[in-house]
Amino acid sequence: MAEVNGISVPFIPITQNKDFGPAKVNGQTDNFSSIFEKELTKLKFSNHAIKRLENRNIQLTETEINKIQDAVQKAETKGSKDSLVMMNNTAYIVNIPNKTVVTALPVEQSEENIFTNIDSVVFAH
Repeated sequence: MAEVNGISVPFIPITQNKDFGPAKVNGQTDNFSSIFEKELTKLKFSNHAIKRLENRNIQLTETEINKIQDAVQKAETKGSKDSLVMMNNTAYIVNIPNKTVVTALPVEQSEENIFTNIDSVVFAH
């Protein structure tokens, strides 16, 4: 027992709990800013794009998503705002600042093959 301000209280030593601390990802310590930075760079899909992918039976692998993400990063370095990303005969309209795929369309389904309101085209390989 210890006495604090004239009151006897049980003494409980403070020990370092090894279960708490910075998050570890792949064996490496991550802090909030690095996790936040990773989240900011992730590619997102609008609800409209998700519906178009489903309706048009477009399925993306993780590798293909990474290719689109790389294309977005390239467009971002050039100052693009809205880009047409071409990959595997499919056109993806991407809002670059938000890193959001807005829509997707197989080229053979495009009636007029005209894409407007874009400021760049990136071919993802």
